This record gives sequence, C-alpha cells and structure tokens, in this order.
Amino acid sequence: MTTFADLGLSQKVLSAVTDAGYTTPTPIQAGAIPPALQRRDICGIAQTGTGKTASFVLPMLTLLEKGRARARMPRTLILEPTRELAAQVAENFEKYGKNHKLNIALLIGGVSFDEQDRKLERGADVLICTPGRLLDHCERGKLLMTGVEILVIDEADRMLDMGFIPDIERIAKLIPFTRQTLFFSATMPPEIQKLADRFLQNPERIEVAPPSSTAKTVTQRLVASQSKDWEKRAVLRDLIRAQDDLKNAIIFCNRKKDVADLFRSLDRHGFSVGALHGDMDQRSRTTMLANFKDNNITLLVASDVAARGLDIPDVSHVFNFDIPIHAEDYVHRIGRTGRAGRSGAAFTLVTRRDTKFLDAIEKLIDQKIEWLNGDLSALPEPSEDDKEERRGRGKDRGRERGRDRGRGKAEREETKPVEVAVEAASENAASKVDSVKQDRRSDNRRQNQNNRDQRSGQAANDDNRERRRHYRDHDDGPTPLGFGDDIPAFMLIVANAKA
Repeated sequence: MTTFADLGLSQKVLSAVTDAGYTTPTPIQAGAIPPALQRRDICGIAQTGTGKTASFVLPMLTLLEKGRARARMPRTLILEPTRELAAQVAENFEKYGKNHKLNIALLIGGVSFDEQDRKLERGADVLICTPGRLLDHCERGKLLMTGVEILVIDEADRMLDMGFIPDIERIAKLIPFTRQTLFFSATMPPEIQKLADRFLQNPERIEVAPPSSTAKTVTQRLVASQSKDWEKRAVLRDLIRAQDDLKNAIIFCNRKKDVADLFRSLDRHGFSVGALHGDMDQRSRTTMLANFKDNNITLLVASDVAARGLDIPDVSHVFNFDIPIHAEDYVHRIGRTGRAGRSGAAFTLVTRRDTKFLDAIEKLIDQKIEWLNGDLSALPEPSEDDKEERRGRGKDRGRERGRDRGRGKAEREETKPVEVAVEAASENAASKVDSVKQDRRSDNRRQNQNNRDQRSGQAANDDNRERRRHYRDHDDGPTPLGFGDDIPAFMLIVANAKA
C-alpha cells in the first residue's frame, strides 16, 4: 500500500500530514504528486471530494522550501473561481505548511486593497486569488508576475467555462512561459479540454475516475413535485422532516432570488437556516460558512457559489430545490456530501418542466437515478388555470387581433356605415354630458380631494400592514407577483371612481 512517504515529499510536509491524521494518499494524490515534484505539467481529473487540493498543495510546499520571495514578486500563483474556494486553499496551506516559514497572500474581492498591499510588500511565496482581484492589483502597479514558477488553475472547467478565459489569458501573458502549470477539476468536457491545452505543455494526465462520475457513497433520489414555488417549498419541508439521520444539509437553488425566498420561507417555518449567494458581502459569506461548519445552523440555502470545491467534511444531505441547468453542476452539488468515504444522501426536486435537464444529468453520469415515491406520472395533471398561466396573457390579445385581421373585406365594408353613425351620435351626446360634468367636478373637486386623501391614506396603511402580516405568517399560497412583500404604500391606495 502506497503511503505519503513513498511520494517524495519533504520531511516537514510529511510531519504536517501525519499531524493532520492522514497516512494513505487518495488515488489522485498518489498519481499527481510524484510528477508535480518533477516539475511536470499536470491535468488531474477526479470526482469531487477525493483530495485534489492536497494534490497540489503538498508538492508546492516541498518545492518552495528552496528559495525566497521578494517584495511584490510572488513565487507561485493559484487561481480559484470563487472567494470561498480561495480562502479554503489558504487554510490548507496554513495547515500543511505549519513547519514552513512561508508568506501566503490571499487576494479576493470584498477585502481592503490596503491590507492586501501590505502582504504583497512583505513578499508572497504563495499567491491565492480570484482572477478579477489579481488583475486589479496588476493594473494598480502593485504586482510583478515575472517571478512566478508554478501556476495552478483549480476547478479548471468552471474557470474556463464561466467567462474567465479572457482573464486567464491575460494573466498567462504576465507570467513566464517556462512556468509549471497544474490543472485540477472534477469534470473536463472535450471542448474545455481544448482550451486547457493552451496552458499546458506536454502534461501528465491523471484520471482516477471517469469524468463526471459521482461518488458511490452518495445515495441519490428524485422527488416529483408540482411546478409552483409554494408547492415545491411544501414538498421540500416534508422531505427534510422525513430524514431521521439529517445532521446538516445544503439546499441548492439556481437563482439568487430563489435563495432569498426559500431562506425566508424555511425561517418562517422554524428551521435553523442560513443563506449564501454571490450578492452577499464577503464578511457575511464568511460568517455564514463558519456558522454552518460549526453546526450553529442546520440548513444552508445556497446558489452554485457553494457547489464547487467547498470542503465541509461532514455534510449529511444535499437537496436540489432547483434541478441544475448545466448537468456538470449536479456532480459538484451532490459532491458536497459523502466526502472522504463518508455516506451521504442527495435529493433532487423534479417538475414536469425539468425532464430535459434530468435526461442530460443521467446521460452525463451514465446512470439512472431512482425515484423516491413515484415518478412524474404520479402527479395530478395541471389544471386549466395553470395551463393558461403558462401560456401567458398576451396570447389572448394576439388571437383577438388575428380574428380582426381574418375578417373579409366585404364584412368590414358592411359594418363601416354603422360604425360611422354610432361615432357621430356618441360625439354629440358626449359633448353635452361633458359640459354638465365639467361644472359639477369644478364645484366638488376641492371638497372631495381632502376627504378622499384622508380615507384612502388610512385604508392604505391598514391594508398594507395586513398584507405584510399575511405574507410574513403564511407561506402555503402562491408567491405574490410584482412587488411581492415590498408593495409600496402608494400602490395600495384605492382610486375614487366618482372623481
């Protein structure tokens, strides 16, 4: 059996690994560490939760024992797609590099530039950052990248697939061509592989699991649900309450708005819950993750910002409130549970509209996912109201316009004299009525205005308070359209039809 001592790591690194409680490397670690120590480019592919981070942290620590960083000239560069992943990698360097005297700089958004500048002035052996913040520092003239010896692109498929390609190309031009480049990812589709080949020179490919495979320790189930949000929320609540072995769980939504709505719903129903999405400031995101890791909250409602690489070792359940649009995201989401050999459970809510996304997921992972309590055929057929709502209101108006266009010329000519006569009579009658109404309105307008303002203002305030109280205390009805909970008072003032 291979041990860490067989991989060629330094004694300082081996001591830190032993203190952390690890003795046997995972397959990706055993395959990637030896060629990385030989300064080979690496393209590592392994399912999430198999220790990819240590696959580049450990050899980098060994290689960095020789040499010294100079001010504003980092020796190594690690690019991460999200702030949370960058902070997590920094934690790994601190844990495994406790016997080293290395300067580690973390450059992410939401943190003061001045504080980061002070770290760069001391010299950074390891620079961990998101692409945008790195380029910000470069444009401010605070960094010189010509001393970079090792470039790591973590979660490579996401980095290249989420619009980071131009930024990575700019960064690659700033660092030496003779660098060592390490790619690690859980999925590597062919089109992304072609992009990755631009940055790798004769790479050593380590593929210890089929691309886009899921861990065998995760039990996957599908749960049929109606399409409306309030119905899905009710299904999710019942599903959570039915889990006897639930210790904690991450609930994934596709949109940041849905994260906020679901968080408020679960909070109203008495669940211990937090929220995490990209629009939150960095301090709130860090605090929320810390509370979840420390079991201060049981449920974490999150967008896909939490789907990639976050190492929270003992997550018992994952719930997909929304089925992911991109099939690869499913692999990363359910990879938050069942990590390091532990067992986990993943439940995905599926509606009739989600069948194409489900087919794409099952094709990607090359397996059929079992249904928990019957498939979509067990659901009642959607009502006529639901069908009309999905069609949209504009179609009725379109049909009416179509009927008008479809009338024959003879029919239109036949009705024209009648329409002209009716218009003439209407204009004469309207002119007489308008003159009388004009006098009455001018006499009563001032008096009615004051009374109306008092009545409508009081009624609007009462109605607004009642509506807000209803939305706050009830979550079993359809989500309000338009302003929702935030209806401004002036929109609730009832117009006086007599005015």
